[in-house]
Amino acid sequence: MKFFGMIFLLFSGVAHANLYDRFEAWLSEHGLSKDESKYGMFENWRSNDEYINEINGRNMTYTLGHNKFSGMSSDQFSEHMGFRKNREFLGSREESSKYETVSYDYSDSVDWVQDGAVTPVKDQGQCGSCWSFSTTGALEGAYYIENKKSMSFSEQELVDCDKLGNGGKDHGCNGGLMDNAFNWIIKQKGLCSESDYPYFSGETKDRGDCMSSGCTNVAGSDITTYYDVKPSSDDAMMTALYTQPVSIAIQADQKDFQLYKSGVFTGDCGTKLDHGVLAVGYGSEGGEDYYLVKNSWSETWGDGGYIKLGRGKQYNNGDGQCGMLLQASYPSY
Repeated sequence: MKFFGMIFLLFSGVAHANLYDRFEAWLSEHGLSKDESKYGMFENWRSNDEYINEINGRNMTYTLGHNKFSGMSSDQFSEHMGFRKNREFLGSREESSKYETVSYDYSDSVDWVQDGAVTPVKDQGQCGSCWSFSTTGALEGAYYIENKKSMSFSEQELVDCDKLGNGGKDHGCNGGLMDNAFNWIIKQKGLCSESDYPYFSGETKDRGDCMSSGCTNVAGSDITTYYDVKPSSDDAMMTALYTQPVSIAIQADQKDFQLYKSGVFTGDCGTKLDHGVLAVGYGSEGGEDYYLVKNSWSETWGDGGYIKLGRGKQYNNGDGQCGMLLQASYPSY
């Protein structure tokens, strides 16, 4: 018995050593030092590693994998991304927002990424500015369709300048609403480019002074209105997406979303909206209908920065997977 006990301890020690080697490789991959791995980061990573293996062993329609959030608990992940703060501001829309009257008309699939209307995936960093990335993404799509060329717009201008006292209603790294941001862009008659007003709040974790006077609005960025998509309607969402990329709000603080890697995400996901993203298409894969969604957590998260959210009335009583059909909108000329 003593011999078998020694063998068990030997294999346990080897397994732990291999696990820690993988953890150190993860630290290196994401530019983290061993000093930064204290405060329970290894235990969080180990727990998430076990969870990834558990979920992937169930042969779901999606897979999980390690990313830059693997060293965080679910609570740390929520706080890190400013989700709880965002909830304060993702609740009510502009009273002047409106629904566009359209007949439902759409194709079997749409992919605005392939069509060239979507800029490369960006990274909001340690700032609750998801709303600004969703807004610029929708503006970039509308601009491409209207002007037949690609342009990356400035999230930093929205973070710094779309605020109370400056004609806006949003709250920088503490959250905001895409409808509010569209309204601010309309008042300003456009937005500056990313190159003229680059993003830095992901590192500073705060907004800076408004520097709109130091850049010039991109010609052709002067949207004149925006429309809210009829809530809880796949027909309305697909009709809007057939026309252009659409800003949406979702609940994104679940562990499966945190560690999502690939496939159609059909896991549990509620409707407590806390994150702004961009719907850029829809289609079907392996018998599962989905919406293609661009996130703002860099290309290292998800499927190159994207996630496929399950599509259909079975999700949240028709409110959409992760509540994505509840607060959708898009700008227009």
